[in-house]
Amino acid sequence: MSAGDQKNGGDKPEDMMPVAKVWPEVERAECLARGAALKWASGVFCRPEHLERLSQYKKRESQRTASIHTRLKSMVQSYLEGVGWGLEQLREARVELKEVSHALKKAGLESDRNAEGVKSLERLREASVNHCQLLAAVSNLPRLYSVRSMVLETERLVESRRLLEAHARLMDLERWQDDILWQLHGTAGTAGSALSTEDQELVAKYFSGVGQLVDALGKELWAVVSSALALARQNPTPFVSAVRIVEREEALDQALLEERGGTRGNSRPLPPGRPRCWRACFFQVLEEAVSARFRSVSYLHTRGPGLAGHLSALQHAIMADLATVRHLLEHCVPPHYQLTGAYLKASHRCLHAHLAQVSSWDLESGEIFAVLNWVLHIYNSPDMMGHPELVTEMERVELGPLISTEGLEQLQNKYVQSVRKSVSEWMHKALQVELQDWQRDQEPDTDHEGFYQTSLPTIITQMLEENARVALMIGESLRDQTIQMGLYEMENLLNRFREALVEFGKEHRRDPSNNKNKFYLHYLLASISNCIILKKSTESLQQQQSSRSAGQLSRTPPNPLAALDRAVRRACRLVMDQLLLDLKPFLPALLTRPWLVQGDPTPKLCHVLERHLELYGRVRPPCRQRLQEEAQWLMVVEYVRALMQKRLVCRNAEERRQLAQQMVQDDQQFREIFHGLEGEGSVPEVNPLALLPVLADFIQLGDSGMLTLEVSGLATKYPDISDEHVSVLLDIRGDVSRDVRGAVMESLEQSAPPLPAGYRPIFTDILVPHSTMAFCLPTAKCA
Repeated sequence: MSAGDQKNGGDKPEDMMPVAKVWPEVERAECLARGAALKWASGVFCRPEHLERLSQYKKRESQRTASIHTRLKSMVQSYLEGVGWGLEQLREARVELKEVSHALKKAGLESDRNAEGVKSLERLREASVNHCQLLAAVSNLPRLYSVRSMVLETERLVESRRLLEAHARLMDLERWQDDILWQLHGTAGTAGSALSTEDQELVAKYFSGVGQLVDALGKELWAVVSSALALARQNPTPFVSAVRIVEREEALDQALLEERGGTRGNSRPLPPGRPRCWRACFFQVLEEAVSARFRSVSYLHTRGPGLAGHLSALQHAIMADLATVRHLLEHCVPPHYQLTGAYLKASHRCLHAHLAQVSSWDLESGEIFAVLNWVLHIYNSPDMMGHPELVTEMERVELGPLISTEGLEQLQNKYVQSVRKSVSEWMHKALQVELQDWQRDQEPDTDHEGFYQTSLPTIITQMLEENARVALMIGESLRDQTIQMGLYEMENLLNRFREALVEFGKEHRRDPSNNKNKFYLHYLLASISNCIILKKSTESLQQQQSSRSAGQLSRTPPNPLAALDRAVRRACRLVMDQLLLDLKPFLPALLTRPWLVQGDPTPKLCHVLERHLELYGRVRPPCRQRLQEEAQWLMVVEYVRALMQKRLVCRNAEERRQLAQQMVQDDQQFREIFHGLEGEGSVPEVNPLALLPVLADFIQLGDSGMLTLEVSGLATKYPDISDEHVSVLLDIRGDVSRDVRGAVMESLEQSAPPLPAGYRPIFTDILVPHSTMAFCLPTAKCA
């Protein structure tokens, strides 16, 4: 250690001891710094050659240490200056606090000396308050004494409907009352207290007549306003006076609200009963006057045609009132009243509520139609709210719908249900009349074309067409719903009609000779014609329906055409059953030995056919052609069925020739009867009469070896012919050997073609009877 170091730091440990004791963090920081420096030096001077840069590091660290010391000295100096300035301020504040405390003590002493002088002024203050009250009483005595007389006079003016004068007196009385209350309030404020409840009650009791006058005047005003329409036609002066009073009151309300309620610093309260808002009351009374026209209407007064008359009266009354409002009352009120628009709104709201009440009643279809027609067509028509003079007002007012969309849908549904009930009852009655007509002892009526018909289709058609026409007057939607309902009821009627036909046929079959059923066939034919008329009516109704709504009305639409087809099929089946019943007495003699010699039953069969075909001519096409075709098929099927009975088995070639010749003659007779069929309608693809000559050629074929080829041609023309039918034909010939029969059957099995599309089978309906053997040996195969 050098001498300088010993001189400067000889007493260093003694100087550092107090610092370490006061701030132990300094010693810890110094230890950390020494450790960091040692770590840094060991890293930098880890090799001997690094010591060459020791002087550079020493110089750099000396400069850094000097910079840090400079900044520390500057910061400490600034801190010390701030502390000194703060101490100076504290000293000055302590001096000022001493001065203020001294002044407050002086003021307290002075206040204590003046308190005795203030007590001596209390009597003077009480005398001043009494003087002010007496002054207010003396100044208001003339008014107070005249209040009673003013109230009585104002009452007389109100009773005589001198409304303007009465209102002027009433305003004077209210002003006096307000002034007195304000003076009492000011006096109480001067005295340092609020206006007492007793004073308020006293003033209110003294001026109680004023409140009654306000009520009486308001009652008269609203009576005048409610009868404004009648007064406008006679003497509008009272109405004008009422409007002027309303405007005065509205202006006074506005002025008082702005004067006393607009500024928070003014504590003067509003007079009793203010604001009155008489302008709003004016429009409320106007609406109540309009609604009074609907209050007296009851359910009993508007039943049936009375409802349409009531709605018509409402229309004329509203339009007359609107004319009075536009031409007379509108000139009696300020423009901002827009009295016509206000009357339109009031009328519309009252009508909305009134029609909602009417719609909730149990209405019939005619009544619902009257409501719907009035709402949808009359209300907005030029005869009512669509009047040219009201168009501008209607655009400005923006009225809503008279009946909501849901309400209209409910009304339309109620209308359709009511009409459906009526239609169902009428259809039931018409069907009962139809059933009674079937029991008549005379032919059905004929139309101008000579076709059979009854009253049923006319009643049904007219009823459905009329309902659709009436519904269209309301709108296409209701028309479509009505048509849909009518088609449902038509389908139900036709189902019941078909059941009635079945019962009619059963009753006839139980006793065919009953004289009551003498015209059974005629009424069956009339029923078929009726179905044709109903079909045309149904198609016409379906065409009237809009295609857009037809699919939206119901997920399962009605299908009356299918029901019509079922009813026609049933009626045609019954007609054919009757034809078969009339042919049956003569069919057992057909294709027998007597028939071969004499040809006896064929003319009788032709006579029955002629009689039936003549009646079929009374049926409307196309069912007339259908019946003729069915009769032709029936005759041929029964003829071939008789042939399959093997009543006649040929014994030689001569008999085969005679049988074939007689069959051809029968075919010619049948063709003469059905000769008009080809010219009246469509000819069937397979003419059943062509089968008889084919069978005749098969029977009279001379060379039995050609039978195989003949059977092939027969199976090609009539693919439904079976081996049993061919076997019977071979038996009828009587000359077919077992070998030929086997070859024919084998050829038939090989050439059996499938039934073509649209082919109507003949042989399928003809069952071949089982052959009975006269004698059978008890062989194992037979057993």
